[in-house]
Amino acid sequence: MARVSQEHLDARRRQILDGAARCFARNGFHATSMQDVLKEVDLSAGAVYRYFAGKDELIAAIVTEVLQTLRNAFEEAARQTPPPPPDVLVGWVMEEVLGMGSDRRGKGGLTWEGEGGFPRLMVQVWTETTRNEELSALMNDGFVKVRAAWTKIVEGYQEAGMMRADIPADHVARTMIATAQGFAAQQALFGPIPVQVIQDGLRALMSVEMPR
Repeated sequence: MARVSQEHLDARRRQILDGAARCFARNGFHATSMQDVLKEVDLSAGAVYRYFAGKDELIAAIVTEVLQTLRNAFEEAARQTPPPPPDVLVGWVMEEVLGMGSDRRGKGGLTWEGEGGFPRLMVQVWTETTRNEELSALMNDGFVKVRAAWTKIVEGYQEAGMMRADIPADHVARTMIATAQGFAAQQALFGPIPVQVIQDGLRALMSVEMPR
């Protein structure tokens, strides 16, 4: 029997993850069964279970990939000296992240139908962490790494004199992350919103001056 190449194995795993992501984005975790995934990817149960023992493993694999893509995007921005201003940075990161949920494949590899797919999936992940301890631990670990990347960016602002240095960098990083998360939540709940909206809003907030 001919030996299956690693390239073929990787492509098959990619096919399964993409199909599962599309199912989860459309119908949510609980309403999606493994049978739905099998139908979506047009593979036998044996072919899918060779890679993933069940739905929880699929969810964990997708979340891991998304978190890694987020971290890569932030770390790439942190390598710029000085980093781009917050409105440009957050807009750029959101373009990268939202691109994962469109038909233009994101850097993380995942792709599914419709630009609202990624935000909807992330809201479902946040909800799922309240009942799934393993997923919660995975999210916590990912958040720590993403926060570290954001903190490094803020420290770059402070060192360049672009931002006041008397506020802990971690506090600013958490606020920037919350802004990006809130924008993703709005996308999930209310439909597509141009990234320029969050950029304009941040730019306006950055221009606020206290009355003399």
